[in-house]
Amino acid sequence: MARYLVIVESPAKVKTIKKFLGSNYVVTASNGHVRDLPKSQMGIDVEHDYEPKYITIRGKGEILANLRKEVKKADKIYLATDPDREGEAISWHLSQALKLEGKKVYRISFNEITKNAVKASLKNPREIDMDLVDAQQARRILDRIVGYKISPLLWAKVKRGLSAGRVQSVALRIIADREDEINAFIPEEYWTLDANLKVKGEKKLLTAKFYGTEKKKMTISSKEELDKIIEEIDQAEYSVAEIKKGERIKKAPVPFTTSTLQQEASKVLNFATAKTMRIAQQLYEGIDIKGNGTVGLITYLRTDSTRISDEADANVRSYIGDCFGNEYVAAGEARNGNEKKTVQDAHEAIRPTDVTRTPAAMKDSLTRDQFRLYQLIWKRFVASRMQPARYETTSVKIAAGEYRFAVTASKIAFEGFRAVYTEAEEEKEQNNVLLKGLDMDSVLTKESFDMKQHFTQPPAHYTEAALVKTLEELGIGRPSTYAPTISTIIARRYVAKENKNLYLTEIGEVVNNIMKQSFPSIVDVNFTANMESLLDGVAEGKVKWKTIIENFYPDLEEAVEKAEKEQEQVKIEDEVTDVVCDQCGRNMVIKYGPHGRFLACPGFPECRNTKPYLEKVGVACPICGKDVVIRKTKKGRKYYGCEDNPECEFMSWQKPSVKKCPRCGKYMVEKGNKLLCSDEKCGYVENKEIKNYN
Repeated sequence: MARYLVIVESPAKVKTIKKFLGSNYVVTASNGHVRDLPKSQMGIDVEHDYEPKYITIRGKGEILANLRKEVKKADKIYLATDPDREGEAISWHLSQALKLEGKKVYRISFNEITKNAVKASLKNPREIDMDLVDAQQARRILDRIVGYKISPLLWAKVKRGLSAGRVQSVALRIIADREDEINAFIPEEYWTLDANLKVKGEKKLLTAKFYGTEKKKMTISSKEELDKIIEEIDQAEYSVAEIKKGERIKKAPVPFTTSTLQQEASKVLNFATAKTMRIAQQLYEGIDIKGNGTVGLITYLRTDSTRISDEADANVRSYIGDCFGNEYVAAGEARNGNEKKTVQDAHEAIRPTDVTRTPAAMKDSLTRDQFRLYQLIWKRFVASRMQPARYETTSVKIAAGEYRFAVTASKIAFEGFRAVYTEAEEEKEQNNVLLKGLDMDSVLTKESFDMKQHFTQPPAHYTEAALVKTLEELGIGRPSTYAPTISTIIARRYVAKENKNLYLTEIGEVVNNIMKQSFPSIVDVNFTANMESLLDGVAEGKVKWKTIIENFYPDLEEAVEKAEKEQEQVKIEDEVTDVVCDQCGRNMVIKYGPHGRFLACPGFPECRNTKPYLEKVGVACPICGKDVVIRKTKKGRKYYGCEDNPECEFMSWQKPSVKKCPRCGKYMVEKGNKLLCSDEKCGYVENKEIKNYN
């Protein structure tokens, strides 16, 4: 009897796939990569056509030995690694490590681990796609060259243990640039004005928002401007000037890609990108479902496509018709989001493998986090094949002299896809019941005004979700790189994560500045995006992978040599302070650690005493009068606090100034070249450099 060997990447898949195949199939796993570049050296022969030197990964010898035994017994070998470039490369490395040349070797791939998909792949085997392998080799070698050339420079100029990466350095720069925007932002004052109106015949008051004049919308920028408007409209007659009724349509969302799944899981479930990918991998590889054995619940999780197979499309439409009614089924072809040029469209979108496996039916077989993510994927997929939501809208303009106030309302006329799914950031519908009774002849009387002062807000700090969205929009990295990139910059402590937000740390700022100064092309967004396009060209067979390396390496080597000579040492030497070690009496010194500076006893290792380093900023605490010092949160974010903390609770994210606000007397803070009152309600701003404070 013929014996067939199927090699997959993950042991979790073995159990799932085994039950689909007959007894003459042996299914085993490689446990991911079996060969890689050596850790002890760059592993690329730059003198001989940039040939990579691959070695067996430590700990994989036994796995390879077992695989070789199975290969000897097999009549045919099927390499069934993941259906992406990395999976293709793993299949190629397996064929090299197991010396499969001359044997009957076939590459199979499937987008979902279901019986039909696995059996269909066995009927349509192919050869290893060397264009995909070369695209992955090029990416791996580019990343290795950047890491092994620049990281030692960072060790020499800053501290050991730092690293630079081709994509991570760009991600760090994006976060740093946003931090600069936030620090330079100067808030601008504006006011909102609401009129509370009595509608004849109604008990409730109608609240209308200030719009502007008949011809244009206005922003009220100051109290003086507000007072002038109120003076003009206080005694004016109020009347309905315009009523518009209409319909608004909200289209159904497209199914998830890797990027949109990571973004929505972050917003809705508060999952980090790495956690989202880990749980999605579990759902893809197979879950033990009561009564069904191990089942793959979702399709492949690394994809930039929103395409859905014809069979899955027909099945979900049938399900929607049965469960919700035919009026809920999307008409014609569903919306496709694959308009971007960078979309590879190699796989389907992320969807359930069987739409009839509802989240409720799967709940008892899943962990809480697995259930929540599966439910999100299932709902989004079903919603993508449903009709748009339709809203009835009413917009009323109310005249007060030459000025206009506006009242709007919307109510849902047909819920469409919202019967299943609502997005995290979907706006709330406004249902102002008073508008139903309004017509052009309604009699309105002004009862009162509500006015509020506001200040424009700086750009938001990046969250993981927002960073993934930006990386995707800029064409940096690919679905498989987002999570490891973010995990790396957090693990290296270049970035701190607090309450979902990502903040640049002191060490991240140092590394980013060196990269911008010495390696501007590496951290250039356009350069990195163009490199991704070149890698896509390799995958399509249009570009030779070694050509990319040949063009990249000499310029990088030259930049590294120049930086070694010209880049100043950033490593902070042990600066002696007047703080006395309370254990041995020596004067403590300033050391530099992952979280920034700290005080340590110079008697180490005999004396291991350490203390937080509190750098004074030359400003008295506004609460108690003691010195204000620079402090760090546990995650490494800098702030200003009183040296007497926790006795004194003063803290500020911006540096306080010795200057007091001339308007309200409170302390002011420095922001860029401006001084701002610390009380947002006051809003006083002046130019720091002209006044020459601090």
